[in-house]
Amino acid sequence: MKVSVILSHPDDKSFNHAIAKAVSCQLINNGHNVFFHDLYKENFDPLLTCDEIDKDASLNKIIKTHCEELAEADGIIIVHPNWWGQPPAILKGWIDRVIRPGVAYEFIDADSGEGVPNGLLKAKAAIVFNTSNTEAERESTVFGDPLETIWKNCIFGLCGVTNFYRRMFRIVVTSTEIQRTEWLVEARKTADSFFPSIEQETYPGSAEKICVGGSPAKRGM
Repeated sequence: MKVSVILSHPDDKSFNHAIAKAVSCQLINNGHNVFFHDLYKENFDPLLTCDEIDKDASLNKIIKTHCEELAEADGIIIVHPNWWGQPPAILKGWIDRVIRPGVAYEFIDADSGEGVPNGLLKAKAAIVFNTSNTEAERESTVFGDPLETIWKNCIFGLCGVTNFYRRMFRIVVTSTEIQRTEWLVEARKTADSFFPSIEQETYPGSAEKICVGGSPAKRGM
């Protein structure tokens, strides 16, 4: 299987990076091909231009690659912190530029864009891992857990991926190394349960290098 892993956090010592590394290594160990992208490290340009809006727009090589990988993915994993109840701006730009008409969704004939789109993604499952320093009750009662709505309903549900799971790790700022290690074990088990081991295969573009070196548990969000 091909699984797309998208990481959005500027600090390479963040717990988000540790999560992305843990799940990517689990996927690779299970024999899957991982399309891994660290948006900050790759200096991904989040600005959608007017020339890109149209369904048949000509896309640059980087965006075209992201779109092709997303369309081919049998699974999608997103890793990012909760910033103001939203993904980081660079990830929002990735959504704008990559989850686009003709790739992730389409409007049916005679629909000028006012109707409910038809999802095109073939991914069998989508997982979102978040980090937060807000208590669960406050997140739900005061803020309404906007990330759940964004990812489950506005993005993956609309694009045809109904098998959705999201896990928020909290409170990161006061967590212990033992807690963070346990969270990473949980993240790996989650990836393993959605994308279990298959016969080993080798694909170009594998993310095997992410599994080399580094500490498994970092403190910052």
